[in-house]
Amino acid sequence: MTDKTALTPKTHTTPPAKFSHGVRKGNILQVAGQVGFLPAMEGQPPTPAGSTLREQTLQTLANVKAILEEGGASWDDAMMIRVYLTDVDHFAEMNAIYNEYFEDQKLTVPPAARTTVYVGLPAGLLIEIDALAVLTA
Repeated sequence: MTDKTALTPKTHTTPPAKFSHGVRKGNILQVAGQVGFLPAMEGQPPTPAGSTLREQTLQTLANVKAILEEGGASWDDAMMIRVYLTDVDHFAEMNAIYNEYFEDQKLTVPPAARTTVYVGLPAGLLIEIDALAVLTA
């Protein structure tokens, strides 16, 4: 049986409850839902990257990527990405930002993805993203 390893990159704060930003067990890595907070600053509360969907989406993707890398993975290892939006009107803009971002990542095969709309994010946050990766080594 392989042990589970909690993943918290230096860019992230300690989770506020009993969960991990990411967990790796064997070759499976699950990234918990991430939002568009800027990298953690000692003694300061989490700060959104900005008020726009673009700013928050790009920072959220950077936060997911940091956890993937902390666990020895990359976007190419991502099998599934789930995107949660707070506004149905953001679908088209998010898809454009997402496509642009992943075009720059030079993926060999894009991961499966799904987007849903829900209202469970703290005020001011527009997007949350989680990911599941399977590593080859």
